[in-house]
Amino acid sequence: MKFLRWLGNLTGVIREAYRKYPFRVGVFFLCVLFLISMEVWYRFAPLPAHDWIADNLQKIRVKQPNDFCFAVFGDNKNSHNIFNMLLKQVNRDPDIAFAIDVGDLVFDGEREKYRFFFRQVRKNIQVPLLTAIGNHELREKGRGLYYDIFGPFYYSFRIGKNCFIVLDDANETGLDKWQRLWLEKKLKEAQTDNNRFVFMHVPLFDPRGTDYHHCLPENEANSLIALFKKHHVTHIFASHIHGYFAGQWQGVPYAVSGGAGAELVGTDPQHYFYHYLKVRVKEDGVGIYVQPIFSPDYARIGRIGYVAWLYFYAFIRFHGIELALLLIIAKLMIPTFRRPKAE
Repeated sequence: MKFLRWLGNLTGVIREAYRKYPFRVGVFFLCVLFLISMEVWYRFAPLPAHDWIADNLQKIRVKQPNDFCFAVFGDNKNSHNIFNMLLKQVNRDPDIAFAIDVGDLVFDGEREKYRFFFRQVRKNIQVPLLTAIGNHELREKGRGLYYDIFGPFYYSFRIGKNCFIVLDDANETGLDKWQRLWLEKKLKEAQTDNNRFVFMHVPLFDPRGTDYHHCLPENEANSLIALFKKHHVTHIFASHIHGYFAGQWQGVPYAVSGGAGAELVGTDPQHYFYHYLKVRVKEDGVGIYVQPIFSPDYARIGRIGYVAWLYFYAFIRFHGIELALLLIIAKLMIPTFRRPKAE
């Protein structure tokens, strides 16, 4: 009864408001309808891609399997200008046969974030692009959506006598039992190959030292590095840390490349700059070359200011229309539906 009474009162208020302000009320409900329609579209619109990884694997063309290049980068996280510049630079390089984005493609797992990612990719790069899943793809219950768009969470492929293994450690705790067994099988099968490359979003260890823990748990990391050493992994590629680091983990070479557009986490110019890696595979070895992208001048604009602008711009880009509609609705609602004062 209370609900029916409340509904009746609301209906009366709307009728009275429409009698006095027909144009205002019409615009108000038009904005509400438009806002609801946008939310329905975001949730139920067709996916921006399907089986993306399988499709792009088929597009890779390598003329000389013993002499080719590929690009590696990660942590673009719906960046706009930086990621666009990076994709264009990769695309202009005639040596690069394909690229691998090692995770955090989007800020979170909402469909609209993926639509923006694919608009950037399709506009700026024709080189086949493969992906690894990152922890940001898991946000907003995004794991299932990632699978629907890209395909398997972990996979492998070969180019000549070079094995590429892409892992899923996006949960930041390591590999589950089934993925671990699959990884061991793939590494054993690749022992006669010249190179075994491993790609993962979360690095085994944090290259900044023991005071930092942006990496896998110690037990899991030690277990995996022992496996990689046993099977002579050529190189490990990761991201997750927004910068560039390279070295060896217990004798296994690694590179952390997290500079594809997300906020940089430090100011040391040797590590914190936007970039991608150009990897050249030849019969006599592997060369890794850092390719810088324009990075903000922190001394001039300030790191905090740049990061604030990055997220403010992202919010307006994704939610600007909704925000404008809500402001219009609020502006129309306050004077239109205000109860008249009692005489």
